Amino acid sequence: MFEKLTDRLESAFKVLKGEGRITETNVSETMKEIRRALLDADVNYKIAKEFTDTVKTKALGQNVIKSVSPGQLLVKIMNEELTRLMGGQSVDINIKGNPAVILIAGLQGSGKTTFTGKLATRLKGQGKKVMLIAGDVYRPAAINQLQVLAEQIGVTVYTEEGNKNPVQIAEKGIKLAGTQGYDVVIVDTAGRLAVDEEMMNEIAAVHRSIKPGETLFVVDAMTGQDAVNTAKAFNDRLNFDGVVLTKLDGDARGGAALTISYTVGKPIKFVSTGEKMQALDVFYPDRMANRILGMGDVVSLVEKAQLQIDEVEAARINKKISKNQFDFDDFLSQIGQIKKMGNLKDLMGMIPGMGKALKDIDISDDAFKHVEAIIQSMTPAERANPNLINGSRRERLAKGSGTSVTQVNQLMKQFSDMRDMMKKMNQMGGMGKMPKMPNIPGMRR
Repeated sequence: MFEKLTDRLESAFKVLKGEGRITETNVSETMKEIRRALLDADVNYKIAKEFTDTVKTKALGQNVIKSVSPGQLLVKIMNEELTRLMGGQSVDINIKGNPAVILIAGLQGSGKTTFTGKLATRLKGQGKKVMLIAGDVYRPAAINQLQVLAEQIGVTVYTEEGNKNPVQIAEKGIKLAGTQGYDVVIVDTAGRLAVDEEMMNEIAAVHRSIKPGETLFVVDAMTGQDAVNTAKAFNDRLNFDGVVLTKLDGDARGGAALTISYTVGKPIKFVSTGEKMQALDVFYPDRMANRILGMGDVVSLVEKAQLQIDEVEAARINKKISKNQFDFDDFLSQIGQIKKMGNLKDLMGMIPGMGKALKDIDISDDAFKHVEAIIQSMTPAERANPNLINGSRRERLAKGSGTSVTQVNQLMKQFSDMRDMMKKMNQMGGMGKMPKMPNIPGMRR
């Protein structure tokens, strides 16, 4: 999402490259470029100017020590100010109550129902007993969509066929949840335009009636500055507690993420990417600032790994690696755990320096599809003992997986190299130089 902004900011910092000190002239030139970059990212002009004026004042007010270049100092100041602009620190949702009630509001098509499912998945993973309430009584198939998501993630959904009163539906659902021992109730509501007075009155009535402990405004990051204006209108009516940015993996310019918290005075609590129910992240302003400035986000990458990787499975595989017994079944298991972590390009972009390297590379969400097809075409004996796979077997695997013999040979070579690397690292006590990362099928320049 922020690739263009990151590139523009890097170009702006080059003005100070090689400069021995910060001066009014070189900082002013850099700030002009940064302001243009922010405007191109759909940041409001007044906010962009205020931001660059603040950075310029702070930069000119500091002396550059010999070990820090002017460019490095400016990046540090930019990081601090971007973090402040996006809210300063992460803010958790309030799930207190018996049951805790969370109201979801937003425009049509903003991704409210999908987010509702993702939030339920997250809370269920934390040990909460969750009920969803289908309060969208207008959009065709909205209730059915929520029911499908609820069945997929294993939670209850409350509906009332024929009832078109969302206030009554929410009240009855919450009452039932209280008697049946649910910890959290998430109320999905219909999308509405801020200019539709009747619909805005309706969501305000739902809010007054159920008195939610948490009200979240869901907004499509693709709508740019319009998202900020819409958030202001909804906040005037609901005084919501936080913002959820959806479709952050789309071709958006980023202005909403940068300024919505600053403009509305409410924190961004979650960011949502993709359709997978696990693709929901807590919003950390400092980590997002790091990513915008091309510094990666290793902390979030590690947290994703900790959430998705099975510790028992990891211990089992480590034991097999130590005995040099890592096979294709283990490889397939590892691929599955990596896929659960989310979009591959986003994950790799969290590694410092990788974002720029991946700028012109398209990594498909199906990047492992051919690898999985080849492995799944193997017999149990072949998976356990790759040395059995001779020329004729490779031809059979290619036909069975819909790939070519060349692709099968590539996989065999990469798997062999990986096993050799694991063996060497094991002999060295886990230390050693990592080999060059192999090509991933589905990665295109």
